[in-house]
Amino acid sequence: MSLPSIPLNQSLKLKVCGLTQYDQIKELISMKADFLGFIFYEKSPRYALNHLNPEDIFSLSHPGKTGVFVNEETDKIADIAEKAGLSMIQLHGDENENFVSQLKKKLPPETKIIKVIRVGENNHETRDRIQRVLNSQRSVISYILFDTDSSAFGGTGKQFDWTLLNELEIPLPYFLSGGISENNINDIRHLQQRPFAVDINSKFETAPGIKDLDKIKTIFPNSPEGTA
Repeated sequence: MSLPSIPLNQSLKLKVCGLTQYDQIKELISMKADFLGFIFYEKSPRYALNHLNPEDIFSLSHPGKTGVFVNEETDKIADIAEKAGLSMIQLHGDENENFVSQLKKKLPPETKIIKVIRVGENNHETRDRIQRVLNSQRSVISYILFDTDSSAFGGTGKQFDWTLLNELEIPLPYFLSGGISENNINDIRHLQQRPFAVDINSKFETAPGIKDLDKIKTIFPNSPEGTA
């Protein structure tokens, strides 16, 4: 049985996160993946600097190189962003509006900020909390990323209840993350405000940081070998 391709239309973009293998990254570039995610969080099993140095990442010619940081100091984020040639910064911790404002002063003006919002149970309290964050940070960020809540700041491979997003006012384009797989990706069609991009990681790996490129090709219509 063939796996489903990414639904909706060609405008839905793809981010592959947790990259560690230079050869695989080069192949993803040839597949025209839109965003390449590098995790700069030492506690992650996909910590990029265990496998690559910033100069390796800098050498990659790609407009969507994204650095993922968790409660990191602004100076360190800016330093890595410069050395690795990052075009996007993804904040996956508890960073508030003031933190983002201070960080932006240390980055080139063209650098985009993605703020991750971690989603737990679908209840009134959760929805209110998320809406407050959306309202407070909309002026300082470029994108939102919704991911499944975890004490480990992501990497659960679990899906949150996507129907919660239909009850929010989402003021910016957003990435959808959290356990996206070939089994649930077509459920995106039920979202009233469609994602700007999907963010895939653990469900498309053979081991942490080792991507299953053949599996990615089955759902990614822009790939020369994709099925869509």
